[in-house]
Amino acid sequence: MSTDLDPPRSASSSLYIGLMSGTSLDGVDGVLASLPADADGQPMATLATAYVPFPDDLRAALMALQANGENELQREAMAANQLAVYYAQCIAELLEKSAIPAAYIRAVGVHGQTIRHRPELGYTRQTNNPSLLAELCGIDVIADFRSRDVAAGGQGAPLVPAFHQAVFGSEEQARVAVNIGGISNISILPAGKLEATSGFDTGPGNVLMDAWIARHQGQTYDADGAWGASGKPDAALLAALRSDAYFALPPPKSTGRDLFHIEWLDAQLASHKELTPADVQATLTAFTATTIADAILKHAAQTGAVYVCGGGAYNAYLLKLLGEALSAGAERAIPVLSTEVLGIAPNHVEALAFAWLAQRFCLRLPGNLPAVTGARGLRVLGGLYPAQ
Repeated sequence: MSTDLDPPRSASSSLYIGLMSGTSLDGVDGVLASLPADADGQPMATLATAYVPFPDDLRAALMALQANGENELQREAMAANQLAVYYAQCIAELLEKSAIPAAYIRAVGVHGQTIRHRPELGYTRQTNNPSLLAELCGIDVIADFRSRDVAAGGQGAPLVPAFHQAVFGSEEQARVAVNIGGISNISILPAGKLEATSGFDTGPGNVLMDAWIARHQGQTYDADGAWGASGKPDAALLAALRSDAYFALPPPKSTGRDLFHIEWLDAQLASHKELTPADVQATLTAFTATTIADAILKHAAQTGAVYVCGGGAYNAYLLKLLGEALSAGAERAIPVLSTEVLGIAPNHVEALAFAWLAQRFCLRLPGNLPAVTGARGLRVLGGLYPAQ
């Protein structure tokens, strides 16, 4: 182990862990990173990464909690306990890969698993048991990041635009960062202007594509978009999907499985029964691509480049359709690139964001952007669950 690490459990430690399990319900991504507080000091560095897939029973339990059901309180509590075990496993893998003891980590930032998101009703629910996680890993845990923003009148999401500006922003070029997880969101990053950063959820990302391929092929996702690419987008169905009232709402706005779920899709398909499953998958891919493009063209038409992260960054067909949709609506070509070219792998961006948010909490610095969420002001996000 390096001798230049801060003393164990030091408040000055720059080492943080971030954990993210997203709307796709596939597993937990983790990063261990060095995040110096001084912007003029050493740059951010990822020291280790890990991925722990969820077993089928946990995935099914989390999916069932997306809707009302019997004995919900106990089922959620049991799922939260099981989640904490997998989060702890991911942390253990990060520590083993990096050869850094737990005592040297300042804090773990963990998003939890979103099962309900109803900011219009004043709540959002990311199930987790951070107390158990702190007990299992022996590191301070910072969790429940969204609730403080919602309490201040905000949407509680998306939370990543401030981080996107910090790591992907440019002094010379206006950019858009697009996160395509289960739900898609964009961060609009004007050149050199943190105060002008904005963003919002554009609508479905992979959530409907994943649900459709699971139903018809028993797969958890459409690898590289191959099944979607084998079909043909249907213009009538695409228009029906795009007519949902959510897309006409002005930002700030956020959404989730509470709106975009398989039953919503089935209702849309009732008058399109002639389509093959592959054509539906192609249309769902186009739905995600065009709604992202619409948002960019309406709110960030002068962007110099679009950088994509999240699982959707690995769907070649989706990226192709996104590029085509942007080209069709823009006066000039807008390149669509992976965040990999900026130094961060697409599947590590959100986990790194929650390490960053944990650091913001520890330094008592705000983690939200009111222009993004609609909150009444800047707020320190999260709650502390100490290791001891």
